[in-house]
Amino acid sequence: MSAESRFIVSPDWVAERLRTPGFAVIDASWYLPAHNRDGKAEYAAGHIPGAVFFDQDEIADKTTGLPHSLPSPEFFAAEMGRRGISDRHTIVVYDGPGFFSAPRVWWMLRIMGASDVYVLNGGFDGWKADGHPVEAELPKPETVSFSPQFAGHRVTTFNAMRDIIASGSRQIADARGAGRFEAAEPEPRPGMRAGHMPGARNLPATAFSKDGRFLSNAELKALFDEAGIDLNGSVVTSCGSGVTAAIITLALESLGHQNNSLYDGSWSEWGSRDDTAIVTGKA
Repeated sequence: MSAESRFIVSPDWVAERLRTPGFAVIDASWYLPAHNRDGKAEYAAGHIPGAVFFDQDEIADKTTGLPHSLPSPEFFAAEMGRRGISDRHTIVVYDGPGFFSAPRVWWMLRIMGASDVYVLNGGFDGWKADGHPVEAELPKPETVSFSPQFAGHRVTTFNAMRDIIASGSRQIADARGAGRFEAAEPEPRPGMRAGHMPGARNLPATAFSKDGRFLSNAELKALFDEAGIDLNGSVVTSCGSGVTAAIITLALESLGHQNNSLYDGSWSEWGSRDDTAIVTGKA
């Protein structure tokens, strides 16, 4: 097993490649109200030179009634193309702190057909701390073609999730904090029940990085072992609204695990219904 994730790149690695043909950078910063941060406003005030902004609330399927649902491949491809990003580009995604919302866009790009996609270690906060350049000028990319090749099997729907729980056929890894998972803390969205899906294991998203930097592969494996996740089996990742679940997906893929999917509706869907099974307390 390699020491570090093959999907994580350093600020120096990115700085060496800025403005080179076929290289693209995406600011995917998105925050919960409790963070008191505005990703779009921060991007406008300063970003990695040449980076384009990915608004996770806008590049979404707004017909579901759920937050930032996965958009159709055609819509996603059009939005990427308008931002000058092709499925053939080498793409680096970042957010403010390092590993909160960026892995979601990393995951989206990959299931839509881009293969050469990475996440910036340390995020934009680390980029600035290392003294790398920042610009406020908004880029004006030329439109290119993004040819989507949607890997639908990497997305779990509500009906599939219900079948998985009924049969116990797949492992479930929940990225929410322990308080929400155990129903010791209320959900941040009104009208939503607290607890977790039967059989789910808790792997809080915050455990996968330290000071904005992703853990080593050995440390990642230890997290899965401690949570009782068998890496030889299939895994569905989930969270509050489908964003931080991708951090678990990133960790799984970093360890070479490919038999995984992400429950896009996550707890926003499961916990808001009155016909779904919910468990409280520890797994």
